Amino acid sequence: MTYWTNRVVFITGGGTGIGRAVSTLLAERGARVALSYSRSQKAAEETVQHILNQGGQAFCIQGNIANDDEVRRMVTNVTEIYGPITDLVNNAGMTHHIPLGDLEAITDGIWNELMDVNVKGMFYCARAVTQGMKQAGGGAIVNMGSIAGSTGSGSSLPYAVSKAAVHGLTLSLAHALSPHIRVNAIIPGAVSTRWWAGNEERMHQLGGQLLLQRIAQPEDIAHMVCAALEQQSMTGQLITVDGGQTL
Repeated sequence: MTYWTNRVVFITGGGTGIGRAVSTLLAERGARVALSYSRSQKAAEETVQHILNQGGQAFCIQGNIANDDEVRRMVTNVTEIYGPITDLVNNAGMTHHIPLGDLEAITDGIWNELMDVNVKGMFYCARAVTQGMKQAGGGAIVNMGSIAGSTGSGSSLPYAVSKAAVHGLTLSLAHALSPHIRVNAIIPGAVSTRWWAGNEERMHQLGGQLLLQRIAQPEDIAHMVCAALEQQSMTGQLITVDGGQTL
């Protein structure tokens, strides 16, 4: 019996990129995996089928994490199928690509969308799983941050601000949900996912400038997510995995 035996993991945005890598790794380790998607139904279903083909347990569910009612519906459905959620990976997020200096391009709609999905959505998910985790004897949450939230630079100013808020949310939830629920954040640098579509040359140039001279793969981040979920003596930590990018 391993740590993951009888664990139920809910992974938002679990069908693509880092989310897919996390879903696959945790299923391989024996967890029952429920992954959500907003628009990427085909990718989510393919991820589930891959896990099932490997002998794991998984299913996917559609929902908008920026809507509290939809979050509660998803959590209820997962609980009805697998039992109380014991681990949450708040992975889903979005961005708009806007030059940092172009302040006039940042509309109220962009602000609202990024904060609703990247920050409030994570809060809604954490709140929705809290009761079940306590009933199960405790649980763990990992939020997906970004070095944009640490450096202030990234795909857009609102995105960087939203990720800084995620880091702060992680610390506050660690206080609020202790001692029964641990809350940590993984803070990736550049990761080779579809977010770089159309900018592959820039990604490879960046890779050569990093101390480790490589762009992280989704599996690299997935292993750190798994480690943070398992580490029962750790909460309120912001763990940077960036190949030395912020140095």
